[in-house]
Amino acid sequence: MSVERVDAVVVGAGPAGSAAALELARAGRSVVLLERGPFPGSKNVYGGVVHGRVLDEVLPNWWEEVPVQRWVTRRSTVVLTDTQALSVDFRTQDWAHAPHNGMTTYRADFDSWLAGKAVAAGAQLVTSTVATELLREGGRVVGVRTDRPDGDIRAEVVIACDGVNSFLAKQAGLLPTTDPEHHTLGVKETLALPRRSIEERFGLRGDEGADFEVLGCTGGIPGGGFLYTNRDTVSIGVVLSLTGLAESGRRPEDVLADFKAHPAIAPYLRGSELEEYSAHLIPEGGYRSMPPLSTDGMLIAGDAAAMCLAAGIWLEGVNFAIGSGLAAGRAAADAIAAGSRDLSGYRTRLEDGFVLTDHQNLQRAPRLVLSDRVQRQYPKLLCDLAQEVFTVRNPEPKPGLRKLFRRTIARHGLRLRDLAADAWAGFRTFG
Repeated sequence: MSVERVDAVVVGAGPAGSAAALELARAGRSVVLLERGPFPGSKNVYGGVVHGRVLDEVLPNWWEEVPVQRWVTRRSTVVLTDTQALSVDFRTQDWAHAPHNGMTTYRADFDSWLAGKAVAAGAQLVTSTVATELLREGGRVVGVRTDRPDGDIRAEVVIACDGVNSFLAKQAGLLPTTDPEHHTLGVKETLALPRRSIEERFGLRGDEGADFEVLGCTGGIPGGGFLYTNRDTVSIGVVLSLTGLAESGRRPEDVLADFKAHPAIAPYLRGSELEEYSAHLIPEGGYRSMPPLSTDGMLIAGDAAAMCLAAGIWLEGVNFAIGSGLAAGRAAADAIAAGSRDLSGYRTRLEDGFVLTDHQNLQRAPRLVLSDRVQRQYPKLLCDLAQEVFTVRNPEPKPGLRKLFRRTIARHGLRLRDLAADAWAGFRTFG
């Protein structure tokens, strides 16, 4: 068995892994980027928007060449009941211009593009290759064993970016168990529609895109939904608590079918044809569920490190994966250059940047967002309150907002102290 020796080996050519490899290569380090699929992005499922500003420093003018589907100019937060819909709909032309705010993109295209940047900087991309085992000497990680006939890869630093439920992180003792309460299941359909139909239905022009985040669409199972536009497809899906899904006894595709059939959603999808159905496990436990981020000779980044931000108002993953990957690559390059085994610079970089700062500041969000009142009671309360306000009951006089509010919350079995407690929790979480 032959042995290859490099400065660093990065496992997983998703956004985190490619970002780490890019930084290492630019620092002049020899780096191998392993990908188990036939090409970067081939194994990924994605249901959201990429916020690309994290790339500003490393890839100036990235927006001129990134494989974008649409630039998001419309962001809607929607609350549903079985028969009602209430939305906060924001539009801005500012996001239509560089450097933009968010974009919809196919992960196969985006991941391949970012991995290509790492290769152009000097990284060696090896596809269709699985890292089957960590190599150790005296307790220190010194490389990986692969399923290739040419054998092991020894490295000063291993960076595991092999996704949620990371095999390498578990083998290193960084991820001893997988807690279902800290994970959700995302299921998504990509539906084909003519470009003109998408633009007419969503009120878009040219390369403008829409991103809808939805609460109250999961049949009482903790979670939420999404709907966003690509160039000539739309992607719709639900994200469901694993424990809640198991307790419900329902199948995720049935929950998604009900969401698609909702009277406020179905008109957007009329006449569409299914192109793809996919499912993916998502680490949504936030800061409190994060594993240790390093051990002797090894770092973890991206979904392997539970870097996905699920904070209700903000649902972000790819930008946090890239941010953690960049930090891992820089910390590894610094340690190699100094001849040091100290990788603590990784966490310092994360804390000095947005990745851990945002996670620390929003660490209460997952519990609040998935709470019973937010998931089950508030969607109906908000929609009923809006219906009461907008219903004209002549010849009855208007009762006034305060009376309507008190009457509606009483009908839902809520108390003012409950609302005050959740409002305070929301202020502490998001303030």
